[in-house]
Amino acid sequence: MSLRISSPSIFKASACMMMLMLLFGGCSDKSPKNPTPGAYKVGLVFDVGGRGDKSFNDAAYKGLETAKKELGIEFDYIEPQGEGADREAALRQMAADPDVKMVIGVGLLFTDDITAIGREFPDKKFVCIDYTPQPGTKIPDNLGGIVFEEKKGSFLVGAIAALASKTGTVGFIGGMDSSIIRKFESGFAEGARYINPDIRVISGFIGMTGSAFNDPSRGRELALGQYSRGADVVYEAAGASGLGVIEAARQTGKFVICTDMDQEYLAPGRVLTSMTKAVDKAVLTMVRDARDNRFQGGCQRVFGLDGRYTDYVFNDRNSALIGSASHDRVEKIRKGILSGEVKLAE
Repeated sequence: MSLRISSPSIFKASACMMMLMLLFGGCSDKSPKNPTPGAYKVGLVFDVGGRGDKSFNDAAYKGLETAKKELGIEFDYIEPQGEGADREAALRQMAADPDVKMVIGVGLLFTDDITAIGREFPDKKFVCIDYTPQPGTKIPDNLGGIVFEEKKGSFLVGAIAALASKTGTVGFIGGMDSSIIRKFESGFAEGARYINPDIRVISGFIGMTGSAFNDPSRGRELALGQYSRGADVVYEAAGASGLGVIEAARQTGKFVICTDMDQEYLAPGRVLTSMTKAVDKAVLTMVRDARDNRFQGGCQRVFGLDGRYTDYVFNDRNSALIGSASHDRVEKIRKGILSGEVKLAE
């Protein structure tokens, strides 16, 4: 079928329209947009605790919801079974789906499996949150690791804990005893002692396997024990197990510091602050980059204090608990870490 254009005025109108498009196009977002929703599909495999942990997993899910809203992507997800022993099969299932272009594993426990599967499926993009490969590991070019500065963030909330403590004793409860959770512990202790060199720090871990991130009753038990030993602030880095620590704080009238997301709404007045890792924003960034052909693979990408991807909560709901003077001091410490004036132990 052909179209005949006989009027010169139509040519003039078309030319004017082209000029307007060029003029205003220069002020718009230049990143390519998918013409229809679903042109880019992402598969997510949750960590132990799954969706609804009100922490790490939920933050990753929120990132995909935002990506769907802002970028028009589609996504699917798989919940873990038991202690998450099926994570390798779940990753493979997602990678084998011809419609899935990116596969995300939520948590450090995915590191080895997602590295191996990334090599098997070089035509797919892979992302691992809290990616912690063994030294010397060759990271596949199609795999991007997301890491945060959890030790530095924990240093800041350790300082907040010490400034708020009336007893001179604070506590830490980690989920799975692992290298990354040890960073939370050591950063917290360093930050507390930066403020008060004589402060007492009590530490405990829920377990040695992935199930330690999904045991709220054990979290509550450990927290009650630390509160009974004099701790008036307890910092939890325990995934869904942290819900038990929050319950213990509410029960005793003491304070808790939460992790990953702002969890103040779970115990108003009892959550001193939360050490936040912007997992949602990091996921959104990685999805956008992959969709727009700017994906950075073969490396770990740090989302840290700079840009507040790793941060702590200070807002109208907890400002009275922390106090403006303490907040000013912690902000000074934060700037000192960024400038190198305040140094953390390796």
